[in-house]
Amino acid sequence: MAKLQPPPVTLLNKYRGPAFLPLYSTRVTASGGEAEHARASGTVRSDDGNLDVQLRLPPELGGEGGGTNPEQLFAAAFAACFHGALNLLAARSGIEIRGSSVQVSVALGRDPVDGLFTLTADVRIALPNVEKSLAEELVRSTERFCPYAKMAREGFSSIVALAAWKVESQ
Repeated sequence: MAKLQPPPVTLLNKYRGPAFLPLYSTRVTASGGEAEHARASGTVRSDDGNLDVQLRLPPELGGEGGGTNPEQLFAAAFAACFHGALNLLAARSGIEIRGSSVQVSVALGRDPVDGLFTLTADVRIALPNVEKSLAEELVRSTERFCPYAKMAREGFSSIVALAAWKVESQ
């Protein structure tokens, strides 16, 4: 088996094309399970089968727990992407960040603006043995580069969002 390798630093090269250029896409389907409610009793499965997760409503929201939930999945994706972007930028700059970690805490709560729901994310980065000002500069660069941080800051692109909502009904 080949040793796992990080992605190439060439992913940092800027793109100057006229439209969105997809590099990778995936499809995940959520279904409802016993309660006919994906959040409470459903599953999420990727089209390639590599992701197949039972969803359960956490006790804090009135559920039994015993499975993951959308907030944990989002936190995992955000943390993994930010950590990967951080490592790419460090590699390009010749900065060694062995033992680095990214912890993302996501909270689902009530939005005082519209009375509905919103998410907050708290991101904590550990860069042992990296001088503080250099670590701060690297994190600021990563905030601009990481697509999850960009989405959290700017929201979905209106072009992407309009194309993404397709309802199938009989």
